[in-house]
Amino acid sequence: MKISALFIASSFLLVSALSANPLINEAKKAGLAPLPKDQKGVDRILAQNKVKASAFSQAKAELGKKLYFDPRLSKSGIISCNTCHNLGLGGADGIAAAVGHKWKANPKHLNSPTVYNSVLNTAQFWDGRSGNLADQAKGPIEAEPEMATPAKVAVEKVSSLPEYVNEFKKIYGGVTFDNIADAIANFERTLLTPSRFDSFLEGNGQALNKAEQAGLKTFIDKGCAACHNGVNLGGSMQAFEVAGKYKFAKLGGFKGDKNGMVKTPTLRNIAETAPYFHNGAIWSLTDAIKEMGSTQLGIEISDKEAQSIEVFLHSLTGKKPNIAYPQLPVSTEKTPKPEL
Repeated sequence: MKISALFIASSFLLVSALSANPLINEAKKAGLAPLPKDQKGVDRILAQNKVKASAFSQAKAELGKKLYFDPRLSKSGIISCNTCHNLGLGGADGIAAAVGHKWKANPKHLNSPTVYNSVLNTAQFWDGRSGNLADQAKGPIEAEPEMATPAKVAVEKVSSLPEYVNEFKKIYGGVTFDNIADAIANFERTLLTPSRFDSFLEGNGQALNKAEQAGLKTFIDKGCAACHNGVNLGGSMQAFEVAGKYKFAKLGGFKGDKNGMVKTPTLRNIAETAPYFHNGAIWSLTDAIKEMGSTQLGIEISDKEAQSIEVFLHSLTGKKPNIAYPQLPVSTEKTPKPEL
């Protein structure tokens, strides 16, 4: 009994020591929050953010995974969702401007944002024109500069493949463009990347080392969390060029939505998703931090401070889900031929 009591007491002291770090509460007060641990947790955050989404199911996600990797959803037959949102490259493509149909760069020189954790954004697209992943999934498929496939043709392609038809009938009752997008969105819901930072916010005061904690403190003190907050440290619409002009504003000419608001990028896995900003004009994370200081906060962030913040940002690199490349249904004589 004495040994058991001693063990319980020791465990309590250990937990108390781990969670006693005052920086945890400071981070929470700044609006930072840990990732959900499961799909029920995702549902809770979506409900809090008033984001509409269909009921999640693993069957939908498995079907959506096939569609996510299927290049036949593009007019050319060679571009898939994974082309611009490569799950092996931090959920992005590693180039300044997305390249789409006929190998043309995005006409506004827009950079591909990461798909990891994107379900937790409160806005989708750089101009925030979509409020949820299912609606967002339709955009690239139909957009001429991207996959260039009209909704009718996308349905025709999927409907020409018996394996897809059977799955859609079983899960949704039939193939529609809405159901195609919803299946993709259900797969994307599973792309969560928990990191040591989440363990820190959950009470493990030693999950971040001293340098990372110093960087987090600088991040908060400088005001970065004013826009990069919430569970995704971004993902919401914010005013841009609040305090100064972005030095590469002319590249692509993107101005945001009608009010000049721009979706704030998530900082999760940011060390893996260079180049930065909506037009991919800055390749160095340190330079991006300093540019944010002058453009958004009206302050000069020193090299030392930027490097400290960058150390913290590396702690946001999370564990990726294990995704096996799916075997896709074989095309039939009814499958519309690719057009280059």
